[in-house]
Amino acid sequence: MDASTTPPLLNVTDVTVRFGGITALDKVSFAVTSGKIVGLIGPNGAGKTTLFNCLSRLYNFSEGQINFEGTSLTATPPHGIASLGIGRTFQNLALFRTMSVRQNVLLGGHSRTSTGYLANALRLPHVRREEERLRAHVEQIIALLDLGAVGETPVADLPFGTQKRVELARALITQPKLLLLDEPAGGLNHEEVEALMELLRHIREELKLTILLVEHHMNLVMRV
Repeated sequence: MDASTTPPLLNVTDVTVRFGGITALDKVSFAVTSGKIVGLIGPNGAGKTTLFNCLSRLYNFSEGQINFEGTSLTATPPHGIASLGIGRTFQNLALFRTMSVRQNVLLGGHSRTSTGYLANALRLPHVRREEERLRAHVEQIIALLDLGAVGETPVADLPFGTQKRVELARALITQPKLLLLDEPAGGLNHEEVEALMELLRHIREELKLTILLVEHHMNLVMRV
């Protein structure tokens, strides 16, 4: 099957969101092909983050359809998104600031573990094996994002640009097929934006990711 006939990884069709009498999104449609980096642009208040909240099922949409790998997301709860293969960062950082970098990334990885509460409480052998695999993966992601030197540092003690990388690491630990980045360059200086561009290209190639990003930095959108 060639690229022209391969179904899109993500397909958004006529998605409309209303909050009371306000229409936040009006019949938005687009598709994202596997392996691509796609930029979602528009002025402030255009509804870009609202759309991301629909994709990650934090918001319900009033009309339309969202399909991921051919499956409708309509009935998927927010906690089920990671297991489908969708990871996300937020415009406003959603990290545990008193916890270390390593702890934050490890917590993100637990959203993909398969063991239940009883098995975890009993510390059965397969639980320990899964935990060992997760911890090894945490170290791989920390190394990939060059966070090893600050692995035990509380997030609150880190520069803002480094905190952005921690949130990216926490999204990557879920092993997503589609990564949603909500203004990843927001608050970064010129040098940090340049480094982010290189990092996004690198992780896409290294992890075979598809990336959908909302960004005001047109230079970043055009160059990644």
